Amino acid sequence: MGTETPLPDHESLLVTHHTSLITEFMELTDQQIQRYSRQIILNEMGGKGQMKLLKAKVLLIGAGGLGSPAALYLAAAGIGTIGLVDGDVVDLSNLQRQVMHSTATVGMPKVESGRKTLSAINPEITIKTYHQNVDSDNILALVSQFDIVLDGSDNFATRFLVNDACFFAKKTLISASMFRFEGQLTTIKPHAGYPCYRCLYPEPPPAGLVPNCQEAGVLGVLAGTMGILQASEAIKEILGIGETMADRLMIYDALEMKFRKVRRPKDPDCRLCGPKPTITDLKSDYTVSCTI
Repeated sequence: MGTETPLPDHESLLVTHHTSLITEFMELTDQQIQRYSRQIILNEMGGKGQMKLLKAKVLLIGAGGLGSPAALYLAAAGIGTIGLVDGDVVDLSNLQRQVMHSTATVGMPKVESGRKTLSAINPEITIKTYHQNVDSDNILALVSQFDIVLDGSDNFATRFLVNDACFFAKKTLISASMFRFEGQLTTIKPHAGYPCYRCLYPEPPPAGLVPNCQEAGVLGVLAGTMGILQASEAIKEILGIGETMADRLMIYDALEMKFRKVRRPKDPDCRLCGPKPTITDLKSDYTVSCTI
Protein backbone atom coordinates (compact mmCIF):
# COMPACT_ATOMS: atom_id res chain seq x y z
CA MET A 1 0.00 0.00 0.00
CA GLY A 2 1.22 3.52 -0.82
CA THR A 3 1.77 6.15 1.81
CA GLU A 4 -1.18 8.53 2.06
CA THR A 5 -0.43 12.23 1.94
CA PRO A 6 -1.77 13.77 5.15
CA LEU A 7 -4.26 16.61 4.79
CA PRO A 8 -2.91 19.99 5.95
CA ASP A 9 -4.13 20.92 9.39
CA HIS A 10 -6.07 24.11 10.13
CA GLU A 11 -2.99 25.94 11.35
CA SER A 12 -1.04 25.11 8.17
CA LEU A 13 -3.90 26.38 6.03
CA LEU A 14 -3.94 29.66 7.94
CA VAL A 15 -0.18 30.08 7.57
CA THR A 16 -0.42 29.41 3.83
CA HIS A 17 -3.32 31.87 3.50
CA HIS A 18 -1.54 34.61 5.46
CA THR A 19 1.69 34.07 3.53
CA SER A 20 -0.24 34.43 0.29
CA LEU A 21 -1.83 37.65 1.50
CA ILE A 22 1.53 39.07 2.61
CA THR A 23 3.05 38.26 -0.78
CA GLU A 24 0.05 39.84 -2.51
CA PHE A 25 0.49 43.13 -0.65
CA MET A 26 4.29 43.35 -0.82
CA GLU A 27 4.21 45.55 -3.92
CA LEU A 28 1.79 48.05 -2.35
CA THR A 29 2.92 50.81 -0.03
CA ASP A 30 1.16 51.40 3.29
CA GLN A 31 -0.35 54.57 1.85
CA GLN A 32 -1.67 52.71 -1.19
CA ILE A 33 -3.19 50.01 0.99
CA GLN A 34 -4.96 52.71 2.99
CA ARG A 35 -6.05 54.71 -0.07
CA TYR A 36 -7.53 51.73 -1.91
CA SER A 37 -8.59 49.68 1.13
CA ARG A 38 -12.32 49.71 0.36
CA GLN A 39 -11.82 48.06 -3.01
CA ILE A 40 -8.86 45.87 -2.06
CA ILE A 41 -11.08 43.96 0.37
CA LEU A 42 -13.29 42.88 -2.53
CA ASN A 43 -12.60 39.22 -3.36
CA GLU A 44 -12.51 40.11 -7.06
CA MET A 45 -9.85 42.76 -6.44
CA GLY A 46 -7.38 42.08 -3.66
CA GLY A 47 -3.80 43.28 -3.73
CA LYS A 48 -3.14 41.61 -7.08
CA GLY A 49 -6.08 43.37 -8.67
CA GLN A 50 -4.98 46.71 -7.29
CA MET A 51 -1.53 46.18 -8.78
CA LYS A 52 -3.17 45.50 -12.16
CA LEU A 53 -4.92 48.86 -11.93
CA LEU A 54 -1.72 50.65 -10.90
CA LYS A 55 0.10 49.17 -13.89
CA ALA A 56 -2.73 49.88 -16.34
CA LYS A 57 -2.70 52.66 -18.93
CA VAL A 58 -6.03 54.13 -20.05
CA LEU A 59 -6.49 56.77 -22.75
CA LEU A 60 -9.54 59.04 -22.76
CA ILE A 61 -10.52 60.56 -26.08
CA GLY A 62 -12.12 63.79 -24.92
CA ALA A 63 -11.94 65.54 -21.56
CA GLY A 64 -15.54 66.70 -21.71
CA GLY A 65 -18.92 65.38 -20.60
CA LEU A 66 -18.09 61.67 -20.73
CA GLY A 67 -14.36 61.92 -20.16
CA SER A 68 -14.72 64.01 -17.00
CA PRO A 69 -16.58 61.54 -14.74
CA ALA A 70 -14.72 58.58 -16.23
CA ALA A 71 -11.35 60.19 -15.52
CA LEU A 72 -12.32 61.17 -11.97
CA TYR A 73 -13.22 57.63 -10.99
CA LEU A 74 -10.32 56.00 -12.84
CA ALA A 75 -7.92 58.31 -11.02
CA ALA A 76 -9.57 57.59 -7.69
CA ALA A 77 -9.42 53.83 -8.37
CA GLY A 78 -5.68 54.01 -8.96
CA ILE A 79 -5.27 53.58 -12.71
CA GLY A 80 -1.52 54.11 -12.94
CA THR A 81 -1.41 56.12 -16.17
CA ILE A 82 -4.28 58.17 -17.58
CA GLY A 83 -4.03 59.93 -20.92
CA LEU A 84 -6.24 62.91 -21.77
CA VAL A 85 -6.67 63.96 -25.40
CA ASP A 86 -8.61 67.12 -26.20
CA GLY A 87 -7.85 70.15 -28.32
CA ASP A 88 -10.47 72.39 -26.73
CA VAL A 89 -10.42 74.90 -23.87
CA VAL A 90 -12.85 75.09 -20.95
CA ASP A 91 -15.92 77.18 -21.70
CA LEU A 92 -18.55 78.33 -19.22
CA SER A 93 -21.19 76.30 -21.10
CA ASN A 94 -19.17 73.14 -20.42
CA LEU A 95 -19.55 73.26 -16.65
CA GLN A 96 -23.14 71.98 -16.66
CA ARG A 97 -21.83 68.48 -17.41
CA GLN A 98 -18.00 68.49 -17.58
CA VAL A 99 -17.36 68.05 -13.86
CA MET A 100 -13.59 67.75 -14.13
CA HIS A 101 -13.44 71.51 -14.79
CA SER A 102 -14.45 74.54 -12.78
CA THR A 103 -15.23 78.24 -13.13
CA ALA A 104 -11.62 78.95 -12.18
CA THR A 105 -10.31 77.00 -15.18
CA VAL A 106 -12.51 78.62 -17.85
CA GLY A 107 -10.25 79.48 -20.78
CA MET A 108 -7.66 76.87 -19.80
CA PRO A 109 -6.97 73.87 -22.08
CA LYS A 110 -9.23 71.06 -20.93
CA VAL A 111 -6.34 68.63 -20.63
CA GLU A 112 -4.48 70.98 -18.26
CA SER A 113 -7.61 71.65 -16.22
CA GLY A 114 -8.12 67.89 -16.06
CA ARG A 115 -4.55 67.28 -15.00
CA LYS A 116 -4.94 69.68 -12.07
CA THR A 117 -8.15 68.02 -10.90
CA LEU A 118 -6.94 64.43 -11.26
CA SER A 119 -3.59 65.15 -9.61
CA ALA A 120 -5.42 66.68 -6.65
CA ILE A 121 -7.50 63.51 -6.31
CA ASN A 122 -4.57 61.13 -6.66
CA PRO A 123 -1.04 62.60 -6.83
CA GLU A 124 0.53 59.14 -7.16
CA ILE A 125 -0.69 58.43 -10.68
CA THR A 126 0.72 59.68 -13.99
CA ILE A 127 -1.39 62.03 -16.13
CA LYS A 128 -0.34 62.40 -19.76
CA THR A 129 -1.93 65.28 -21.63
CA TYR A 130 -2.31 65.87 -25.36
CA HIS A 131 -3.74 69.28 -26.23
CA GLN A 132 -4.82 68.33 -29.74
CA ASN A 133 -7.69 66.86 -31.68
CA VAL A 134 -7.34 63.29 -32.89
CA ASP A 135 -7.01 62.68 -36.60
CA SER A 136 -5.87 59.92 -38.93
CA ASP A 137 -2.25 61.10 -38.67
CA ASN A 138 -1.84 61.05 -34.88
CA ILE A 139 -4.34 58.60 -33.42
CA LEU A 140 -2.44 55.36 -33.98
CA ALA A 141 0.61 56.71 -32.17
CA LEU A 142 -1.63 57.79 -29.30
CA VAL A 143 -3.66 54.60 -28.77
CA SER A 144 -0.60 52.38 -29.16
CA GLN A 145 0.81 53.72 -25.88
CA PHE A 146 -2.19 52.58 -23.83
CA ASP A 147 -3.96 49.35 -22.85
CA ILE A 148 -7.57 50.53 -23.05
CA VAL A 149 -9.21 53.45 -24.83
CA LEU A 150 -12.37 55.26 -23.70
CA ASP A 151 -14.15 57.20 -26.43
CA GLY A 152 -15.84 60.26 -24.98
CA SER A 153 -16.44 62.08 -28.26
CA ASP A 154 -19.90 63.21 -29.30
CA ASN A 155 -19.71 62.93 -33.06
CA PHE A 156 -19.78 60.01 -35.46
CA ALA A 157 -16.64 61.01 -37.32
CA THR A 158 -14.43 60.70 -34.25
CA ARG A 159 -16.14 57.49 -33.12
CA PHE A 160 -15.40 55.82 -36.45
CA LEU A 161 -11.83 57.08 -36.41
CA VAL A 162 -11.24 55.81 -32.87
CA ASN A 163 -12.89 52.47 -33.65
CA ASP A 164 -10.76 51.93 -36.73
CA ALA A 165 -7.54 52.96 -34.97
CA CYS A 166 -8.21 50.64 -32.02
CA PHE A 167 -8.94 47.83 -34.45
CA PHE A 168 -5.59 48.23 -36.18
CA ALA A 169 -3.74 48.66 -32.87
CA LYS A 170 -5.63 45.71 -31.28
CA LYS A 171 -6.72 47.82 -28.31
CA THR A 172 -9.91 47.37 -26.30
CA LEU A 173 -12.27 50.31 -26.78
CA ILE A 174 -15.11 51.29 -24.47
CA SER A 175 -17.49 53.55 -26.35
CA ALA A 176 -20.32 55.65 -24.93
CA SER A 177 -22.61 58.25 -26.42
CA MET A 178 -25.48 60.40 -25.25
CA PHE A 179 -28.30 62.34 -26.86
CA ARG A 180 -30.76 64.48 -24.91
CA PHE A 181 -31.95 62.00 -22.22
CA GLU A 182 -30.60 58.73 -23.65
CA GLY A 183 -27.20 57.09 -23.41
CA GLN A 184 -25.57 54.09 -25.07
CA LEU A 185 -22.57 52.00 -24.04
CA THR A 186 -20.63 49.10 -25.52
CA THR A 187 -17.19 47.52 -25.33
CA ILE A 188 -15.38 46.92 -28.59
CA LYS A 189 -12.63 44.33 -28.98
CA PRO A 190 -12.68 42.62 -32.38
CA HIS A 191 -9.13 41.36 -31.72
CA ALA A 192 -10.79 38.96 -29.25
CA GLY A 193 -13.39 37.84 -31.78
CA TYR A 194 -16.12 40.33 -30.89
CA PRO A 195 -17.84 42.81 -33.28
CA CYS A 196 -16.42 46.26 -33.97
CA TYR A 197 -18.30 49.58 -34.01
CA ARG A 198 -18.87 49.28 -37.77
CA CYS A 199 -20.73 46.02 -37.19
CA LEU A 200 -23.34 48.17 -35.41
CA TYR A 201 -23.09 51.27 -37.59
CA PRO A 202 -21.45 50.47 -40.96
CA GLU A 203 -21.11 54.11 -42.00
CA PRO A 204 -21.53 57.55 -40.40
CA PRO A 205 -24.95 59.10 -41.10
CA PRO A 206 -25.10 61.84 -43.74
CA ALA A 207 -24.12 65.29 -42.51
CA GLY A 208 -27.08 67.14 -41.01
CA LEU A 209 -29.23 64.04 -40.50
CA VAL A 210 -28.48 63.75 -36.77
CA PRO A 211 -28.52 66.99 -34.72
CA ASN A 212 -25.20 67.74 -33.10
CA CYS A 213 -24.62 68.36 -29.40
CA GLN A 214 -25.15 72.10 -29.62
CA GLU A 215 -28.47 71.75 -31.45
CA ALA A 216 -30.10 68.90 -29.53
CA GLY A 217 -28.86 69.53 -25.99
CA VAL A 218 -28.06 66.96 -23.32
CA LEU A 219 -29.01 66.37 -19.70
CA GLY A 220 -25.88 67.12 -17.68
CA VAL A 221 -26.19 64.25 -15.21
CA LEU A 222 -26.60 61.81 -18.11
CA ALA A 223 -22.95 62.45 -18.92
CA GLY A 224 -22.07 61.47 -15.37
CA THR A 225 -24.02 58.21 -15.59
CA MET A 226 -22.51 57.14 -18.90
CA GLY A 227 -18.97 58.25 -18.07
CA ILE A 228 -18.97 56.35 -14.79
CA LEU A 229 -20.26 53.25 -16.58
CA GLN A 230 -17.33 53.57 -18.99
CA ALA A 231 -14.94 53.70 -16.03
CA SER A 232 -16.62 50.64 -14.50
CA GLU A 233 -16.26 48.66 -17.72
CA ALA A 234 -12.60 49.69 -18.03
CA ILE A 235 -11.85 48.42 -14.53
CA LYS A 236 -13.66 45.14 -15.27
CA GLU A 237 -11.64 44.68 -18.46
CA ILE A 238 -8.36 45.35 -16.66
CA LEU A 239 -9.20 42.89 -13.88
CA GLY A 240 -10.82 40.33 -16.18
CA ILE A 241 -13.96 40.09 -14.05
CA GLY A 242 -17.70 40.25 -14.61
CA GLU A 243 -19.68 40.10 -17.81
CA THR A 244 -18.24 41.79 -20.87
CA MET A 245 -20.26 44.24 -22.92
CA ALA A 246 -18.32 43.34 -26.06
CA ASP A 247 -21.27 41.60 -27.72
CA ARG A 248 -24.00 43.83 -26.34
CA LEU A 249 -25.24 47.40 -26.47
CA MET A 250 -26.63 48.94 -23.29
CA ILE A 251 -29.25 51.66 -23.69
CA TYR A 252 -30.20 53.93 -20.82
CA ASP A 253 -33.31 56.12 -20.78
CA ALA A 254 -32.94 58.72 -18.03
CA LEU A 255 -36.55 59.93 -18.29
CA GLU A 256 -37.98 56.45 -17.78
CA MET A 257 -35.06 55.27 -15.59
CA LYS A 258 -34.74 52.15 -17.72
CA PHE A 259 -31.67 50.15 -18.67
CA ARG A 260 -31.84 47.52 -21.38
CA LYS A 261 -29.24 45.44 -23.17
CA VAL A 262 -29.51 44.22 -26.74
CA ARG A 263 -27.31 41.77 -28.60
CA ARG A 264 -24.73 43.29 -30.91
CA PRO A 265 -23.89 40.57 -33.45
CA LYS A 266 -20.79 40.50 -35.60
CA ASP A 267 -21.45 41.58 -39.19
CA PRO A 268 -20.03 38.92 -41.55
CA ASP A 269 -19.79 41.58 -44.25
CA CYS A 270 -18.16 44.24 -42.07
CA ARG A 271 -15.81 46.38 -44.15
CA LEU A 272 -13.33 46.57 -41.27
CA CYS A 273 -13.35 43.36 -39.21
CA GLY A 274 -15.05 40.99 -41.70
CA PRO A 275 -13.24 38.23 -43.63
CA LYS A 276 -12.94 40.44 -46.72
CA PRO A 277 -12.17 43.93 -45.37
CA THR A 278 -12.14 46.93 -47.68
CA ILE A 279 -10.93 49.31 -44.96
CA THR A 280 -7.28 48.49 -44.46
CA ASP A 281 -5.90 51.79 -43.15
CA LEU A 282 -6.97 55.17 -41.79
CA LYS A 283 -7.40 56.88 -45.14
CA SER A 284 -11.18 57.12 -44.81
CA ASP A 285 -12.83 60.54 -44.66
CA TYR A 286 -13.26 61.31 -40.96
CA THR A 287 -14.97 64.68 -40.86
CA VAL A 288 -15.59 65.98 -37.34
CA SER A 289 -18.94 67.72 -36.98
CA CYS A 290 -18.95 68.84 -33.33
CA THR A 291 -16.46 69.45 -30.56
CA ILE A 292 -16.13 66.99 -27.68
